[in-house]
Amino acid sequence: MDQNHFLGIREFVAIAQTGSFTAAAEMLGITGSALSKRIMRLETRLGSKLLHRTTRRVSLSSQGEVYLASCLRAIATLEDAENYLDAGQQEPVGRVHINLPAAFGRRHVLPILLDLSARHEGLDLSITFSERMVDLIGNGIDLAVRIGRLTDNADLVARQLGEQHLLICGSPAYIARKGMPHAKEDLLRHDCLIDWRRGARHAWHLRNAAGIGEAFDIPVRHEVGDGEAILAATLAGRGLAQLPTWLAHQHLQSGELIPVLHELSGETMPIHVVWPRTHYMHPRMRTIVDTLLRAAQAPGSRWRWDAPPGAA
Repeated sequence: MDQNHFLGIREFVAIAQTGSFTAAAEMLGITGSALSKRIMRLETRLGSKLLHRTTRRVSLSSQGEVYLASCLRAIATLEDAENYLDAGQQEPVGRVHINLPAAFGRRHVLPILLDLSARHEGLDLSITFSERMVDLIGNGIDLAVRIGRLTDNADLVARQLGEQHLLICGSPAYIARKGMPHAKEDLLRHDCLIDWRRGARHAWHLRNAAGIGEAFDIPVRHEVGDGEAILAATLAGRGLAQLPTWLAHQHLQSGELIPVLHELSGETMPIHVVWPRTHYMHPRMRTIVDTLLRAAQAPGSRWRWDAPPGAA
């Protein structure tokens, strides 16, 4: 690769991190005019405006934000390689930015990660929780756990950890008040609780006569954007909900929740660990991925155990 491809990158990162041409120039030990020329050459080569500059402030353009994330990942990769050579071993060091589904992440992934960090003092974690799909590359996220079917993306690598099983359930008080549904059409007379998603279809996946899962539109009483909150509303008798068994299992066993339309429900959704594709995988990333895969494959793992009641 032509070495000119790397010209201006250090300067661009310095400006983005300091928020100032003056501060970046002082940090790099060059004049402000020299710095401006290098950024102009970089933008010309890329064919994109990376920075918006006024008399008072410097901000990143949308293209600049994407390019900065890529630059920081490249720099982190080089630092990891140097740390690895210095250490002479595959000890995970450095920071990993991780995004997890809120309820599942807190219950089943976070304890694994905290235990791992306790065993590796040089491993630092930045963990966020979200029920929404997050752009890993655009947001500078190193690794994520995803529940649901993934779309093809050549920029990402995914390994399946397990499956999430869904069932419809309600509290005894709610079912005593509204009646037990015996066919999917009966759901049209019930209060249904769903996860809130902008523009999403109000539907649950139920098996048809051929045993194939298909979307069935339902009437929605409440939309709640968090799995734990939907569980709380269901336990409070506010309606029926289609919940993952890892979330509802304890309450099904205690009788606080009753499964309904079990022969029609039971949709499964894959659980994956996902990360941006690179030529070199950081030791810290490999350690986390391998740890999650071992946890998922362990006997009695919650990642595989959560089949619907009565399943093998």
